[in-house]
Amino acid sequence: MTDLTPLADLGIALALGLLIGVERGWSARGEPAGGRVAGFRTFGLLGLLGGLAGLMTGDALLPAVLLIAAAALALVAGYVRDMARDPDASVSATTTIAGLITLGLGLLATTGQVLVASVSAGVMVVLLAMREELHAWIRGLTAAEVKAVARLALISIVVWPLLPNAAYGPYDAWNPRDIWFVVVLVSGLSFVGYVAAKRFGEVRGTLATAAAGALVSSTAATAALARRLAEGEDAPAPAIAGIALAGAVMMARTAVLAAAVAGFVVPTLAWIVVPGGLAALAAAAFVMRHNQHAPSRAAPMTSANPFDILPALGFAALIAGASLFARWAEAQYGEAGLGVIIALTGTFDVDAATVTLGALPAGSLDPVTAGAVLGVPILLNTAFKAAICIGLAGWRKGWAAAATLMFSFAAGGIGLAALVIAG
Repeated sequence: MTDLTPLADLGIALALGLLIGVERGWSARGEPAGGRVAGFRTFGLLGLLGGLAGLMTGDALLPAVLLIAAAALALVAGYVRDMARDPDASVSATTTIAGLITLGLGLLATTGQVLVASVSAGVMVVLLAMREELHAWIRGLTAAEVKAVARLALISIVVWPLLPNAAYGPYDAWNPRDIWFVVVLVSGLSFVGYVAAKRFGEVRGTLATAAAGALVSSTAATAALARRLAEGEDAPAPAIAGIALAGAVMMARTAVLAAAVAGFVVPTLAWIVVPGGLAALAAAAFVMRHNQHAPSRAAPMTSANPFDILPALGFAALIAGASLFARWAEAQYGEAGLGVIIALTGTFDVDAATVTLGALPAGSLDPVTAGAVLGVPILLNTAFKAAICIGLAGWRKGWAAAATLMFSFAAGGIGLAALVIAG
């Protein structure tokens, strides 16, 4: 039977070129005929040419190289022609670069890398299509934010891949790459929270900024809203609901982090975070429903730059210390001591408790025990934030916010009890 795989791969190469050509042709729809370096048909042909070159690499490598080189030179010549036509104009090299990439994607598609080619083409089309949005976002960046993005790139693209992936230190407690991966992951979540607060804070008000702030730190978001309650200059309902919402976001964020570093615990952890999170959301909805006519300035919370390098290093040190304590407790006291260490760590930083659990060797805890061990710090952290509300806002102004958190605590506690009984 004739093998049609090469033909199918060549069709994919053509399709990817046409897909990119649709975006490029639409973007250049206002230019006169013949005034474009490449359009819809040309990009399809570039993908097809790259695919043909890929099929030729096995038996006719030199002709394949010449084909790619000739196409690349034609693209560059088109760009040079546009530059020479109007030397004072600013001519974008985007289409030329996109054409060169399309050649490469066609080559990948016919050399066994169809998935890589397809995903790359999709990402490329999204980037090209979002030209206006990306330019507007860049224009809105401050110098501090550019530095913050650079720091994120440093810790994620430069530092993390260079770290050794091996166990070091007492009890083999420290894997540098694993520890730094969590720094990158939490920094990424912080970036989402920072952008959301900047984008929606003024428009959506307290609830949006509470949710965004909780992506960075639900404890910090709770403290900020509790201070607002203490000042008494605004209607209390949005701040109270925001505190409850921040608690729900914390539980959802913990589940996402647990899925990334300790996926086996998610089904049992859901027994705690699902009822606890739903209870927090219900409390927020109840408060807002019964105070929907109360006026509020809904001033946005301000947050520190989430990519300062010292806090990132401090978090890495905290993770390393918690991991060492956990390994020591496991060696000395077994699972009981391990649970105590993780619970105490999580009271102040649920992320640290989650990462500590994920850093344990496979099989250290069964799923039910792991769910309970991680559920306890989540509940303790919720109770700790209730204490923050009372401590910062006083009993008279803070009891309602504390009550929403304790309602979530009770729901999660019932889920924890059910988990233990079922397990």
